[in-house]
Amino acid sequence: MKLVILDRDGVINHDSATFIKNPNEWVPIPGSLEAIARLNQHGYRVAVATNQSGIARGYFDMATLNAIHDKMHKALAQVGGRIDAVFYCPHSADMHCECRKPNTGMLEEISQRFNVSLRKVPGVGDALRDLQAFARAGCQPYLVRTGKGEETTHATELPAQTLVVADLAEAVQHILSSEASA
Repeated sequence: MKLVILDRDGVINHDSATFIKNPNEWVPIPGSLEAIARLNQHGYRVAVATNQSGIARGYFDMATLNAIHDKMHKALAQVGGRIDAVFYCPHSADMHCECRKPNTGMLEEISQRFNVSLRKVPGVGDALRDLQAFARAGCQPYLVRTGKGEETTHATELPAQTLVVADLAEAVQHILSSEASA
């Protein structure tokens, strides 16, 4: 099975320093939905792994998070795309859970749910913690320059083998061309 794992905020949709707290604040990055549809058309399953500490902080509740994801799924369907599963961590950093990136709990759950090794599975994120989690889980980390990505490119501790791309569309182009040349 072919699988790609995506962070949500800053990769699929515009990020916000004050959190995406309702469906109206969820706005896709141009080209991101079409990029996911291209993955689907080439036989890829797509999973999202997203930290959502706004729940623990009381900024929004589960019903609101579900409404945000419902908007995302509907927007994807309109361009012929789909996300097969959304995994999220509702905890804040001070709760020291195993699921919050840079820990690998969500990624391990994805591996179990899809019954697949994450070795070399593309993982696309915009923050250092995304890349660290992907690298620790054996994924191929991709850093997009959208969201926090431009700032993250200046991090001196990027995991080895991290590929830096402009956005999700360029990441997908690279993933598909790498598959074709393999």
